[in-house]
Amino acid sequence: MDKDFERVLFSYLDSQDFIQIKRGYHIYFVNSGGDKYAQIRYDEDTNWVGMSDNLCKEVSSFFSISKEDSQKIIGLWIKHKFKISDVMVVQSYLRNEVPILMVPY
Repeated sequence: MDKDFERVLFSYLDSQDFIQIKRGYHIYFVNSGGDKYAQIRYDEDTNWVGMSDNLCKEVSSFFSISKEDSQKIIGLWIKHKFKISDVMVVQSYLRNEVPILMVPY
């Protein structure tokens, strides 16, 4: 993926103003403080990233890229945001209300 295009995608994700909620080794990215389910979950101990399918569809539709590319770019965005050098497993969930994305308040 072109670096300039990647920067545009990163800017788009930055503009979402996600609220980060840290619980142990897990960081949940939510749209607002009371959200029950996260858009993205990042596990610091394993560098695993899970995301909602709606977010992947939104990114892929907005930028006319495949869902798989949107998953990759969200993973790269997390990698860039936390300055991780490890490879991550990136997965999206067809149902957005899955327990793995539930924020434990």
